[in-house]
Amino acid sequence: MSDFVDIASMSEVQDGTMKKSIVGGREILLARAGDRYYVVDNRCPHMGGDLSQGILKGTMVTCPLHHSQFDLSDGRVLRWTDWRGFKLSAAKLFKAPRNLKTHEVKIENGRILVKLKE
Repeated sequence: MSDFVDIASMSEVQDGTMKKSIVGGREILLARAGDRYYVVDNRCPHMGGDLSQGILKGTMVTCPLHHSQFDLSDGRVLRWTDWRGFKLSAAKLFKAPRNLKTHEVKIENGRILVKLKE
């Protein structure tokens, strides 16, 4: 997709909340932290958990499956899983940590628009 798509009104997303949407056949997560809006792919790159069912604290989202954590502002992995020791080492070997895909957001006339990256 090369154009911005309208996904919600600003009033639909309160501070500290998240909303799952489908855009162009893709699941995305819209989140608000303070006065900023963030859009990322909704599925956790670890094991495919539904991030919209996770926990949002500031710009950090925690996956409900294995508690992977990501920074919504840039998609970077903060924690790949809450496992420890051998289990954590095995998890990283099985599936190396990957950042969330982030998407460009802009606000126009009280509407939230997103431009999805391929």
